[in-house]
Amino acid sequence: MLEERSRSVTRTDVYVTTQIGYARVSKADGSQVHDLQRDALVAAGVDPDHIYEDAASGRRDTRPGLDACLKALRRGDTLVVWKLDRLGRDLRHLVNLVGELTKRQIGLKVLAGEGASIDTTTANGRLIFAIFAGLAEFERELIVERTRAGLASARARGRHGGRPFKMTPAKLRLAQAAMGKPETKVADLCAELGITRQTLYRHVTPKGEIRPDGEKLLARKTRTV
Repeated sequence: MLEERSRSVTRTDVYVTTQIGYARVSKADGSQVHDLQRDALVAAGVDPDHIYEDAASGRRDTRPGLDACLKALRRGDTLVVWKLDRLGRDLRHLVNLVGELTKRQIGLKVLAGEGASIDTTTANGRLIFAIFAGLAEFERELIVERTRAGLASARARGRHGGRPFKMTPAKLRLAQAAMGKPETKVADLCAELGITRQTLYRHVTPKGEIRPDGEKLLARKTRTV
């Protein structure tokens, strides 16, 4: 009973659902405020106590407000944002994030801007987001195609290489040991190693087990020794 009073709910036949809002401004120096976004979220029916905020660039991997927001969301809830660019770092991150929300049976509603037609709790909204997902996949294929063409051109001219790996065997071993400890904070570990969360999780699991990319990295070192 106490939990029900603490959450703004809308009863349906299946779930007790909650709208949870997220707001973000780009600067943490006080020159920008959340008032406009907060007012829009409240007007859309989000309880002020259920709005999470960040004051950070959208391209930062570490956003504690967003992390807390995602943790608070439960099956049947809806994440509400003012504009789409307040949520994702880029199109790929946004598609992955919404894909994860969909797996958890959590909806996304965008109130304004270019993404205002997105409401994944409706059939039309899901269709529109499917188009976004298709564009993100198209973007990935173009990047891969351009990269392969560039490397092939370089090899034809006798040059070999590509972007240096940020993860090294030494960093991998440190990450493997740290991820096996429950007190490890992923954001702090990534900052210490100078890598992103994506790079970390591509090489090791949350329990510190080495993934296939990690095995390839270690095998590459062995061949060069």
